[in-house]
Amino acid sequence: QVQLVESGGGLVQPGGSLRLSCAASGLTFSRYTMGWFRQAPGQEREFVATITWGGGSTSYADSVKGRFTISRDNAKNTDYLQMNSLKPEDTAVYYCAATKDYGLGYNFYQYDYWGQGTQVTVSS
Repeated sequence: QVQLVESGGGLVQPGGSLRLSCAASGLTFSRYTMGWFRQAPGQEREFVATITWGGGSTSYADSVKGRFTISRDNAKNTDYLQMNSLKPEDTAVYYCAATKDYGLGYNFYQYDYWGQGTQVTVSS
């Protein structure tokens, strides 16, 4: 049984930082492209970042480029989303996801497995 478990969300002031983690089990983690998506109330789920199997390629939504960094540790079956310079508009539930598709994954329908989500709230 595949499980993706996010952690690290919370309340942070504008300009602050958080690091989200996604611990995977039940799959060969190193053979999956990983992605992060987010969904704010009343809005559609949107792409945030993606990283390929070995971590050699990454890509980001324009709204987070230069502030967020996606990484992975295949030995720990975990990927991460480091979020710096957070803004109120970053407030959302953040989801990690895994796909066996080769290459970067920009679309939610590409993904085979999803975590339950972790809430990130940016507010003073």
